[in-house]
Amino acid sequence: MMSNKDNQAMNDSDPKIRPDVHVARPMPDVAHGAGTLATGALDWVGMGEIALPIRIAASAVEFVQTPARVAVFVNLQQPQARGIHMSRLYLLLDRELASAELTPALLQRVLGEFVASQRELSSRAMLRIAFDCLLRRPALVSANSGWKAYPVVVTAVLDERGFALETAFEVKYSSTCPSSAALARQLIQEQFKADFADAALQFDRVLDWLGSEQGIHATPHAQRSGAEVGVRMRGDVSTFPLLALIDQVEGALKTPVQTAVKREDEQAFARLNGANLMFCEDAARRIKQALDRDDRITDFWLRASHYESLHAHNAVAVATKGVAGGYAALSKL
Repeated sequence: MMSNKDNQAMNDSDPKIRPDVHVARPMPDVAHGAGTLATGALDWVGMGEIALPIRIAASAVEFVQTPARVAVFVNLQQPQARGIHMSRLYLLLDRELASAELTPALLQRVLGEFVASQRELSSRAMLRIAFDCLLRRPALVSANSGWKAYPVVVTAVLDERGFALETAFEVKYSSTCPSSAALARQLIQEQFKADFADAALQFDRVLDWLGSEQGIHATPHAQRSGAEVGVRMRGDVSTFPLLALIDQVEGALKTPVQTAVKREDEQAFARLNGANLMFCEDAARRIKQALDRDDRITDFWLRASHYESLHAHNAVAVATKGVAGGYAALSKL
């Protein structure tokens, strides 16, 4: 009978049991050593849903590390080749993106390395990075602040036409219906007439009435809404203007949803909604005008969706910059 010591000695000497012991020996490689019965070039081959931390700039001096879901692809231009070198893509991705700030220059360099790693198998590469950009946002009036998450997708492509970079993100905001507001005002007028038609108007009485539930006889419907924005940046942009783009869109809409809210903040939010009544068409035009003024953007697509509280369906408006050969509105509906 073997002792425990003998068993341990045997285990330590057996590479099948000790995975940390590497023995140099030839290993089969069916992906690259054998042909394939079905031949032909493929547009894209790669990996999706890769978990990876990335570093993004939260300000001029501050960086934030956040988890991302990454997809990486190259084309397979050799019809007889059975597959690409996927492990090379993964190791390059892990080495380059997990430790450096995410910039257009970094993405362009990494895409070039992806193509070079495939040894004539590929001529173009694509990288898609999805993550939540978590920003601390101040309250409207009070000294409080809170965190808000903005879904972001960065897509970079390197092909025969050069380097292309697109950034897509979503902003949530509040929209109050102008038509509903007008109808509510009419009902309030009618109620005011019914309550005061036969009485001499007294300032204090009217003031009290305006502060009562009777005075707010009807309210317009409002709803949480979403703006999805995709922009194509100029090739010479050195950093991601992600925070600036989000601020641009929220600044154009005027009513972004809030985080930490006290009563004074809620009242200020109600004032903003009353001053910015908008249909989905109004929201889309506001965003379009803001993006049109940004010379870092060569093309864009946007969709304003109002998740109606009146209807069981959404109200939607879509706009593009209108660049020839650029974003097509129908393909993005």
